[in-house]
Amino acid sequence: MKTKAFLTTGVAVTSVLALAACGGGSSSGSVAASDSNPDELAIYAWAGEIPDSVIDGFEKETGIKVTVDTFDSNETMISKLAAGNSGYDVVEPSQYAVQLMVQRNLLEKIDKTKLEGFDNLATKFQNPSFDPDNQYSLPWAWGTTGILYNEDCTGAEVTGWKDLWDSKYKGKMYMLDNMLSAYIAGLQVQGLSATTTSQADIEKATDKMLEQKPLLAGYNSDNYADLVGSGDACIAEAYSGTTAAKAVEANDKVHYIIPEEGGTLWTDSFSIAAGTDNASGAYKWLNYTLRPEVAALVTDDASLASTNQAAMAKVKDQSLVENPAVYAPEEDLAKSEFIVDPGEALQYFQDGWTRVTAS
Repeated sequence: MKTKAFLTTGVAVTSVLALAACGGGSSSGSVAASDSNPDELAIYAWAGEIPDSVIDGFEKETGIKVTVDTFDSNETMISKLAAGNSGYDVVEPSQYAVQLMVQRNLLEKIDKTKLEGFDNLATKFQNPSFDPDNQYSLPWAWGTTGILYNEDCTGAEVTGWKDLWDSKYKGKMYMLDNMLSAYIAGLQVQGLSATTTSQADIEKATDKMLEQKPLLAGYNSDNYADLVGSGDACIAEAYSGTTAAKAVEANDKVHYIIPEEGGTLWTDSFSIAAGTDNASGAYKWLNYTLRPEVAALVTDDASLASTNQAAMAKVKDQSLVENPAVYAPEEDLAKSEFIVDPGEALQYFQDGWTRVTAS
């Protein structure tokens, strides 16, 4: 199941940052001068985001043995690297995690002169707000936060976050069980930015979420797609990707939309871990995954959207390109925002979330 774990609880985030501040990452940002394990590449990535076909092809071409360990949240990944001596060469952080890791010297700066195929990336993933000039990350997969709904259950078209405050769906709605994901709706439904750091804005969103809570069946980041697909739930805040795509494919009454008020974008990128023992292998991996025919496999074999524009023509199953739960229509992304590190404003979100969950 594909879920995006954004910043979660105060305890988790605070501990991550404390560990990162004293972590064993490179302080210079320079790539390791020598490769002690040139025939092995250790990758730490989101579960399900690197198809076996990509790994097999890379190993066959380069002779480098790839080991992939997986994580279920950015916080887990950051903690592992911040503790020092992780042994990983390539990691796959989401956008806000790139920011946090750069601040803590956990990533190496990418030498663009060693890249082949960077221009294959879609324009919106070149020079992104969370990593100007892609100094530390090369986006691999992307998706959105939106709404999954069952038309047989709703009896009408759903168009935006406002529908998640409609009392006629009481007890048949779910929000994602994730702090910042839930706040996306609470902010955008009021015309506020999902990336705000204003205490007043966040308080308004908290009040809106408190108003919504009695209408919900619960907060759910696990099986909401199954519940919507079966009609046991009418509508749910949802992440795009594998799970939502399958629900849409299985039932023509199930739809995934980007809310008219906005929605958000996420992207997972390949980065070089600070202190890697195999910098040359890491660059071979980056260049291999920048190839259109390789990048297309994240769609064909993982039902995820590729950041590689040149890969679109290489995707064999074009129905996935046309599935909005995989590739949101470009026109629907106009108001979508990248969720980034809220910095000191994180405390306002944490305080509000505590009020909501305790109510």
